[in-house]
Amino acid sequence: MFVIEKKGEHHLDISLSGRLGKEQMERGLDELKSKSEGVQHGTMLYDIVEFKMPEPRAILAEFIRMPAMLGLIRRFDRAAVLADQSWLQKISELEGMLIPGLEIKAFARADRAAAETWLKR
Repeated sequence: MFVIEKKGEHHLDISLSGRLGKEQMERGLDELKSKSEGVQHGTMLYDIVEFKMPEPRAILAEFIRMPAMLGLIRRFDRAAVLADQSWLQKISELEGMLIPGLEIKAFARADRAAAETWLKR
């Protein structure tokens, strides 16, 4: 499952769960692109539930859209990642160090309120 909800003018809630297939990845990335139109200095809250590696064709679909996704990321200043697996939290924060202008902080899923507060500061 790959669900994107626009909440307010400059915030997206993104929920990922299970193993994504090619079609789900394509639809999700297209929706992410359309729902981020017009966002400036935005925030994102990623909720990762029961993570499973995407299918190989889904990963390829993401790589194909990578140039557009990198441009889209520039619309956002902060992203909070909710994940119960510590390795996902660490990788998320490492990714934030590699993307100029985007600060990423990871939280346990039970700490959603803390993540939302961090995004608002």
